[in-house]
Amino acid sequence: MRFLLRTLGVLVVLALLAAGGMWYLWGRDLPSVTDLDVLEFSGTTRVYDRQNKLVATLTPSLSSGQSVNRDLLPLTQISFPAKWAVVTSEDRRFYDHGGVDIIGIGRGLLKGLLQNDLEGGSSITQQVVKNTLLSNLKSARTAERKFKEAVLAYQLENQFSKDQILNAYLNVIYWGDGGASDIIGVGAAAQAYFRVPASQLNLAQSVYLATLIPAPNTRYKDFSGFRPLEKDLLDRMVEDKRVTRADADAAWKTPIYPSGWRIVWGANGQVQSATLERPQSLSDNNPATQTQPAFHFMQALEQELTAQIGRKALYGGGKVYATVDLQDQRAAERASLKAQLPDGATLGIALLDPSNGEVRALVGQKLTGGRPLDWNNALQARRQVGSSIKPLLYTLALSEGWKQSDTVLDSPLMGDYRPQNYDGRWTGRQVTLRYALDHSLNLPTVRLGQEIGMDKFMDKLRQLGMTPPTDAGLSLSIGTLEASPLQMAAAYAPFANGGNYYAPSLVRRVEDARGKVIYSRPAPVPTRVWDAQTAWLGLDMIRGVVNDLDRFQGGLGYNARIEGRDVAGKTGTTNDIKDLWFVGTTPSLTGAVWVGKQAGGSLPTWAYSGTIPAPIWQQAVSGSLEGSPVSAFKEPPGIEYAVVRRVNMAFRTAPVAKPAPEAAKPEPSPADQPAPAPAAAQPVPVNPSPVNPSSASNEIQPQNPQDPSAYPQPEDLVPSDPNAANPNNSTGSDPSVDFQGNQGEVQIVPQPEAPPSQ
Repeated sequence: MRFLLRTLGVLVVLALLAAGGMWYLWGRDLPSVTDLDVLEFSGTTRVYDRQNKLVATLTPSLSSGQSVNRDLLPLTQISFPAKWAVVTSEDRRFYDHGGVDIIGIGRGLLKGLLQNDLEGGSSITQQVVKNTLLSNLKSARTAERKFKEAVLAYQLENQFSKDQILNAYLNVIYWGDGGASDIIGVGAAAQAYFRVPASQLNLAQSVYLATLIPAPNTRYKDFSGFRPLEKDLLDRMVEDKRVTRADADAAWKTPIYPSGWRIVWGANGQVQSATLERPQSLSDNNPATQTQPAFHFMQALEQELTAQIGRKALYGGGKVYATVDLQDQRAAERASLKAQLPDGATLGIALLDPSNGEVRALVGQKLTGGRPLDWNNALQARRQVGSSIKPLLYTLALSEGWKQSDTVLDSPLMGDYRPQNYDGRWTGRQVTLRYALDHSLNLPTVRLGQEIGMDKFMDKLRQLGMTPPTDAGLSLSIGTLEASPLQMAAAYAPFANGGNYYAPSLVRRVEDARGKVIYSRPAPVPTRVWDAQTAWLGLDMIRGVVNDLDRFQGGLGYNARIEGRDVAGKTGTTNDIKDLWFVGTTPSLTGAVWVGKQAGGSLPTWAYSGTIPAPIWQQAVSGSLEGSPVSAFKEPPGIEYAVVRRVNMAFRTAPVAKPAPEAAKPEPSPADQPAPAPAAAQPVPVNPSPVNPSSASNEIQPQNPQDPSAYPQPEDLVPSDPNAANPNNSTGSDPSVDFQGNQGEVQIVPQPEAPPSQ
């Protein structure tokens, strides 16, 4: 006896330890069951844009895996036969247990031991949890899912009535493939299979639908084969006293005709023949859910407001005044619809107001005309940004006293980290910062990052709302940062507003159904990230990326030009062409476009950031600006201009002294050193008054023939012939390299950072 008691005690202790271990592993990050309270709300909340135009309405929804049902029916609109048929089929003891059916679990565990299958035994409450709160785990047959289901099921039973839980279940059940959209919920099922509202389902129809639930796509195609299941379900409903024997017998004999089937009925419920003639009838009866206007913006807005004010206030029938602009949103959506992308690629577009950080448009996927995927690349994606990070590094250099005309060596680095220029070539000459950015050269950029210091650069990126990797080393200078399009747009906005960073925002205020303000966003607070002159110099450099070179000179930003508008921006391409970017700004609108594969992977070798995301950005922004007055970037005092090597550049009137270098940097070997070149090209004054750089960027000014800068420099030697040889390229000339649109994009080769040479 003592042995049995000790054994029992040990088992209890082990069970408690196991439960504690499972809670430690899986119980600390459980979702809140209050997310299912949407069934309590019947109000419709209206959303207005920044011009007070109605955008859309917010209605409660329940998710079921990848599908969402916004047409939630209360129990009063679902027939009694449908409710009882589903309960008897899926969880006969639903009204008797506390969320987890121990008897059902015992059956499931026994099945698991005998057949190595943990599926089975889930109550309706657990299935509600699985299909909504734990939909990210999908249908994984794991101990983790079973544990979380059980814990959340108990919580659900404590906060909601049985009828509320059953109501939720009937609204999230998957009832088959409906073509353009899944058949989700009893309302859609009644319409798809029998073309009647759920309130009019009779007992025979209800029993048929209930027997479909475990495998609707298979069972729908075999009416006669699964007909005996209907008989068995009717018998169980009689046993449970949910229908009378007379009602069950009458239902068995009642002819039913699911959509697409031609059935010949005999006496006493016998099926003489059943032929599936038009399986597409389900699709015909289940029209695609109309895509909500500004789909991804509204999705993001709901998430933000749920956290701010809660679901009850959000769906209470009031008004939301959002930052979205309908014209901007429609322009971004048109650009997405028209975008010509490589096979398997998608995109993300984010547009915001640089003066305050208000988000004016979000498109999270390549639109095709149907309902887009829920994943919002504009907001949720974190992708390597490639060369689009370079303007931030160059501007940091400008803030420390560097000038656009200062030069950096375009030559391979020694040490463990050896990045390449995109085309694998290098000039071996000193090139100006302006030229290096125009052509997106990696070698000068990494040398500049080496000089500035990666710690300083990471601090600046954090000020700009980024989270840089701490172990990236010098590769961070050419794009190993991961960010979303919205983050990149916000980081470029300071170029347009004089150096201030604003955290992006989606909503201005919320009013309840009585007009009372229940949430008001605090006034946007700027963070000074650049002084006004530095911001202007950085802006001048990315205006150069768009305007300095034409299409035939390999202009990376050429396709972002908007006639009559001032445009600045930068392309970005990551290693193996996995991510393509264009981030840019006009005086009144800043935006970013990312293109890539949703699950990762390389794009074709012909895919360039200047020819895919740049035109998408151009279409979105030009459509947004259509009809608005032309505006100009606001130039601060303390700026002057000079032409250096045929390029008109902006300079400070009072230069900033460069900080002393902190440590010696690795230098190329003597074999890699070119002939001596000027350390910095000196600006050549044009005239006392500032000159618009976009109008003089390619203007040639008379110069002193004895001045070395009067002779052709690497900046002037822009190959336009794909077969042109480069004598300074130690790897030799490659005639296959395309100089027309592929000069200098990123080639990231992440390797350990080399230690400073002694």
